[in-house]
Amino acid sequence: MPDQPAEEQGHLTQLRLLLEELCCELCRFEHATRDHRHAQRVRIDREYYLGIPGAFADIRVAPVESAPYLIEVKFGYSADKLVRHLKRKFSAATPALANATKVVLVVDAAGHENWPEVEAAIIASLAPGLTLEVWSEDRLIQLLRDRFLIEISAITPDNLIEVRQAIDRAQGYFAFGGESQAAYEHEPLNAELLWHFGFWKLRELREARQLRPRDMLPPGLYRNVAVLIADLCSFSSYVRDTADGRIVRESLTSFYSKARYQIINSGGMLYQFVGDEVIGFFGLPDREADAVQTAFETAQALISIGNSVSHHWQRQIDRVQNSGGVHVGLAIGDLQIVSLRPFGRTHVGAIGDCINVAARLMSTAGPGEVAASNSFLQSLDEETQGQFQEVEPVEARNVGRIKAWKWASGQGV
Repeated sequence: MPDQPAEEQGHLTQLRLLLEELCCELCRFEHATRDHRHAQRVRIDREYYLGIPGAFADIRVAPVESAPYLIEVKFGYSADKLVRHLKRKFSAATPALANATKVVLVVDAAGHENWPEVEAAIIASLAPGLTLEVWSEDRLIQLLRDRFLIEISAITPDNLIEVRQAIDRAQGYFAFGGESQAAYEHEPLNAELLWHFGFWKLRELREARQLRPRDMLPPGLYRNVAVLIADLCSFSSYVRDTADGRIVRESLTSFYSKARYQIINSGGMLYQFVGDEVIGFFGLPDREADAVQTAFETAQALISIGNSVSHHWQRQIDRVQNSGGVHVGLAIGDLQIVSLRPFGRTHVGAIGDCINVAARLMSTAGPGEVAASNSFLQSLDEETQGQFQEVEPVEARNVGRIKAWKWASGQGV
């Protein structure tokens, strides 16, 4: 496979991001069908840090009932690049690979004339205990047909929009039900809810409480919601030192896509993106017992995502950046969910001191650090609390001085 022109590379980058989202949904669907009551118990992490500087697995899936495994989406890679990247990530038996049994490789195998030799080279490069499972284009199309009833003939950048629309529609039918998928109408409210929440969580709300889409997130006061705010470090510097606007756009799209899916795959609500900042809520619309713990685990995962995005961005520009990754603020408190239009549920806003507190805490955290309020910390389990260090109180402007704690990942970008 020769090097592609810049425009084609951009299409392939978008395609790989979409395929990563698809793989997350396919895996959750697969494991949820085995234990439909506990879909959230399947932990799925994007850009999972492998303990080697600059090495991140595209996806890590950790089911409750079986060993974890890794997924690598490598459509459009040349044979040499494919073998080189997988060897760098998976040849060493690092602690991050402990208990993992396989690497699932999502690849356009038919595009490689010498695929048997390429596959053999990949298998030979894997650490002991890891096996290789290949999802070729035909295999992926079959999985989409079996799991989401999507009929497509090929996976290419040219049919990207059609695939995206078909997936959204299939997820909507799974979440909200109906007489049949063919008869399902993907209403604007349904689409908006699917932007904010995982499709499996919406289905749980519908089945457990018999809720219509209009009743799933009604305006009102929600108590003890965990708020997460994460922001890319040195973003302005990266943009200033990047001459090619395509690299900026692709880096941001990568961060947006992966951050959103990390939040909703963890059972949270993606509230909004503000520039290079993402805001997520945990404990909405129902207060789960582990909402705070899940918010912290999501913050840890977002640090890996931020490091991976920054690492990839740095590889494409000349000037070395002083820092990268993300910093995160966590707080807990009451939120008001407000309709942005009279009698409208399609667009909602949120207000509450806990959002301001999380933002101020985030501003005090360094790259790879999580800053949490005291009430958030006290809601974590004792083992996790022990990983935090108390810091000087944070001045939160009109909110007052906040007793704060910090956790540091120790990852390097």
